[in-house]
Amino acid sequence: MQNFPWLTVLIALPAVGAIVLWLVPGAVRAAARQIAVAWSVIVFAGAVAATCAYQSGTGAVRLTQSVNWISQFGITYSVGVSGVGIVMILLSTLLVPLVLLAAWKEQDTSARSAHYAALVLILESFMVAVFAARDLVLFYILFEAMLIPVYFLVGSFGGEGRKKAALKFLLYSLAGGLVMLAGVIGLWSYAGSDPGSMRIDNLTGLHLGTVPERLIFLAFFVAFAIKAPMWPVHTWLPDTAQAAKPGTSVLLVGVLDKVGTFGMLTLCLPLFPNASRWAAPVIIVLAIVSIIWGGLMALAQKDILRFIAYTSVSHFGFIVLGIFAFTQTSELGSTFYMVNHGLSTGALFFLAGYLIRRRGTQNMAEMGPGLQRNFPLLAGTFLVTGLAVIALPGLSTFVSELQVIVGAFQTHHVAAVIAAAGVILAALYILMTYQRVFTGPKRMDLTGEGAKDLGGRELTVVGVLIAIMLVLGFYPSPAVNILNDSAQTAVTQSGSTQATHQGVVTGPTSGEQKGGQQ
Repeated sequence: MQNFPWLTVLIALPAVGAIVLWLVPGAVRAAARQIAVAWSVIVFAGAVAATCAYQSGTGAVRLTQSVNWISQFGITYSVGVSGVGIVMILLSTLLVPLVLLAAWKEQDTSARSAHYAALVLILESFMVAVFAARDLVLFYILFEAMLIPVYFLVGSFGGEGRKKAALKFLLYSLAGGLVMLAGVIGLWSYAGSDPGSMRIDNLTGLHLGTVPERLIFLAFFVAFAIKAPMWPVHTWLPDTAQAAKPGTSVLLVGVLDKVGTFGMLTLCLPLFPNASRWAAPVIIVLAIVSIIWGGLMALAQKDILRFIAYTSVSHFGFIVLGIFAFTQTSELGSTFYMVNHGLSTGALFFLAGYLIRRRGTQNMAEMGPGLQRNFPLLAGTFLVTGLAVIALPGLSTFVSELQVIVGAFQTHHVAAVIAAAGVILAALYILMTYQRVFTGPKRMDLTGEGAKDLGGRELTVVGVLIAIMLVLGFYPSPAVNILNDSAQTAVTQSGSTQATHQGVVTGPTSGEQKGGQQ
């Protein structure tokens, strides 16, 4: 099964589904929701099968496929995944059917439902492709192409201020992409135009001068920092999350923003190891500022969607801190954190959407108080998800956050201690939000649809994510075993002189498995 083109199939399937939805006649369009959900479940099943095939292989990059594309410039269609790549693909394909289920009643016509679902499936195709791309030019093209469906999802299906938010998102992302393009051209000038010269594996170890390496590194890092998003280039995220549908924000924050940290881990560290170590002290400071600033801003928010966006700015600070601390423990924590953040923040956005639908407002002060007695299931799932966000032991985020802090402490004591203060801030902003919205006497003014607790479909969407968080909280080994090689490979490729350490919870070390390029 290793020779089967798993990744190409996973890239093509959602795109085919989107085309089907756009072309179905009006008489069939009423079933667009069912078609989209069924199709996305098939894609997820394919991702599970690809993960099983990945685990049966050897090497750090598996399920590879490479075909010459633009031979004159050394550009190929090359795909393959490391541990972090296959796990992010699995997360992406899991969230898409949940997003489509959550949006079941959002669109007022069958035509809009079909269009929304088609855009989500096109976005899924790009998400799978960007995590699988092993040619730098292919990665760049996908990095930019993802903007198109997101722009329309925000601008066409969002709420108040959607057009302004979509434009701001597009301008920030295009600015980062143009800076990256300069870096891609710079690397191409050194790599040459031999067949396959732009494959990431062939670019690893490319000898650059000190100044060129630092400049090209900065071009890539700026683009990834905007995408992540990190302070101070994060301001597009709260505006976009506030205006977008919660389901769009689930994919934007839960998956797409991870392309930034994924790029730092799989491109910046192996391609520019000296520049990565050179810039690490400043990047760690920016990560710490992101953690604290995001937490403080979350405390100050009144809009529930902006609130969740700022919590994500804080969490991305933890991920970046772990990447640039250069220990195996911190790298493992960061890769696992990318997954756990997608689960917990995705669930939080879904629950926020359910609250908004019932209360008709995004303002938390107007939503509550006292909703716990009216919506016990909604309140309970919100509390469990919030506890996952603050990394309560027994939930999966705890493992990854602990690994990041412990791993960072091995090389950057002060930074790790300050980062730990972000945990306290997280407890404050989650518990204060819960108190503001849910505690208090029962509301007697709720009527009709706005008085109903979570239905079966809504409970299924958040229940799946909470169940995964619980399973990985008590038994993280399945994910950690896949990610462990990626963590050690990242430390090795960064050229760090620091001793590597196993994670808090680990699987086999890369010394016990066949190594390879990240």
